[in-house]
Amino acid sequence: MKRTFAPLQALLLTALLAALLANLHAQAAPATLFQTIQSLDTQLFDAYNHCDLEKFGSLLADDLEFYHDVTGLSRSRQATVEAVKNNICGKVTRELVPGTLEVYPIANYGAVEIGVHRFHHPGHEDAEGVGQAKFIQLWHNTNGSWKITRVISFDHHPLKK
Repeated sequence: MKRTFAPLQALLLTALLAALLANLHAQAAPATLFQTIQSLDTQLFDAYNHCDLEKFGSLLADDLEFYHDVTGLSRSRQATVEAVKNNICGKVTRELVPGTLEVYPIANYGAVEIGVHRFHHPGHEDAEGVGQAKFIQLWHNTNGSWKITRVISFDHHPLKK
């Protein structure tokens, strides 16, 4: 009877180890994706905060669609870069709220980034306050080159003091 169960036990042990290894591999891929998108977010908003419009624009797709709950729809990289140049540079900085970043893979496309960010008005926060909003960004990966194709920025409101 022991001989009959030995192959079955070996098969079950092998299946269990394979499942554990597959699970470890599955967890490693999203962590890497999370780090990639987190790094891209940092690059994008470092450029935004320092008015590096060339770098900022390089992370946006030509056919970008930017949906904003206050200002509406903006189409194209150029329109978004111009809006940052005219309305943001030297006036507003963005900070990702720690612990709010979420990243999910989109099969055969890239990733979706979700989070909450705060907007500061350096030197004018007493008068203009700090704002906060939620955002969703869709990143497209083409052969290792990541670009944002869609942005939804919503629920803009002032933070209570």
